[in-house]
Amino acid sequence: MKLMLSAALIGLTLAGTAHADDPRIHLAMLQPPRSGLNPLTDDAFKLSRWSTAETLIRLNAAGEPQPFLATEWAQVDDKTWRFVIRQGVKFHDGTDLTPERVVASLMAATEAVPAPRILNGFPMTVEADGDAVIVRTETPDPLLPNRLSSPQLAILAERAYRADGTVVPTGAGTGPFELKLIDGVTSAHLDRFDGYWGERAKLSGIDADYVGDGTSRGAALRTGTADIVEAVPVSQAALIDPDLVHEVPMPRTNTLYVNTGSGPLADPALRAAVREAVDRAAIVRTVYEGRADEARGLLGPALPWADGLRSPVQHLAAGDPNGAEITIGTFTDRAELPEVAVLIEQQLEAAGFAVTQDVREYAHIEADALAGAFDIFILSRATMLDSGDPVAYMVADFSCEGSFNIGQLCDPAVDAALDKAAATTPGEDRRRAIIDAEEAILATDAAIPLLHERVMQGEQPGVADAERDPRERMIITEHTTLEE
Repeated sequence: MKLMLSAALIGLTLAGTAHADDPRIHLAMLQPPRSGLNPLTDDAFKLSRWSTAETLIRLNAAGEPQPFLATEWAQVDDKTWRFVIRQGVKFHDGTDLTPERVVASLMAATEAVPAPRILNGFPMTVEADGDAVIVRTETPDPLLPNRLSSPQLAILAERAYRADGTVVPTGAGTGPFELKLIDGVTSAHLDRFDGYWGERAKLSGIDADYVGDGTSRGAALRTGTADIVEAVPVSQAALIDPDLVHEVPMPRTNTLYVNTGSGPLADPALRAAVREAVDRAAIVRTVYEGRADEARGLLGPALPWADGLRSPVQHLAAGDPNGAEITIGTFTDRAELPEVAVLIEQQLEAAGFAVTQDVREYAHIEADALAGAFDIFILSRATMLDSGDPVAYMVADFSCEGSFNIGQLCDPAVDAALDKAAATTPGEDRRRAIIDAEEAILATDAAIPLLHERVMQGEQPGVADAERDPRERMIITEHTTLEE
């Protein structure tokens, strides 16, 4: 393990040479890609953070859809939308962005197995219509423009899509930076794309290294071997010049996903006992050194409207654990989570459970978590990652057919509440429906929210106009600069 971390830090030093008149920027990232940077997976968020792959729509700070590769759109009827495609856009391989190319990219996403999470429960068809594309959904989807902003629905050149079903994004995006080299789970390298349809990037390139160890990321920031560092661990913040660390209020919640489908915690009374045993304040105070907010629900202070709409949740009474044996799983990629697992184990043992832990790298534990192999899985989850709206996250994690349903939850009341929220037009009514769905989920104790993170981003003094994005979609853009 030490050799791997040393290699990562060496990569940060050797990844490229910055010059005052033609700077490249060095980026230390939290996690390596899980699927070879396939944009139809969560790896898409790396591509968007590097500004190499673009979508039809992007979101402003308020989560409202804005033009991107689509210049305008209109709802034709409750199941049909028309998006006009931007003219004069070149892919990195020199081919043109056309409505037909948009159709092919979006249809590849709908046909992928598994489908991108953003499309879970929302199948669609796409066809070209002159200078536009027509998108049809099987059921009314008032959130479709937001959905098309997901990095998992980026539009790529034909060359990206291989006959075996894989998607390789090198040289295939439309953004201000072209992905030139994917070095496995070690690094990626991008150069400025001078044919970009928008403003020419101020940086000549990006050298991104994956540094999963939090101590090593902290060292990269302290020593200057990285210009920007993702997710500086709380344990490292006190060792770093505070001017280099920027707290970002994140729509990210650390939650206990409790197995409702099998094992001792399939008993609702024992799930209630887990909830009663958890001491959130102790976790925030000790593990996060006060740099987090205790959770009152699944949605945190990054959504300021949520608290004002909440009512007390009606929970079941707690049962007696009586030595019930349970297994807690979590992952090492986020440095705080193994520490959280230790505290949770202590709290649950004090309540009468017998607890064992299973802690691995995320890439090696995700499949088991999704298969229901743990009684409790501790996860740090972005609640607005996909559409800028929490319904997609709730459907994926807590509906009967959810693609990320770690808790194996299938509850008719929850599904009904989620269906109502998904069908409600954006605005105050939708927010009310979202909080009703949150209440239905919390009443099952399938999810026990612990805290809301304030993720910290490290930046050297010479970095300017890097994005500190609560939705974790952007970090380096055409406006980012670096002075030596």
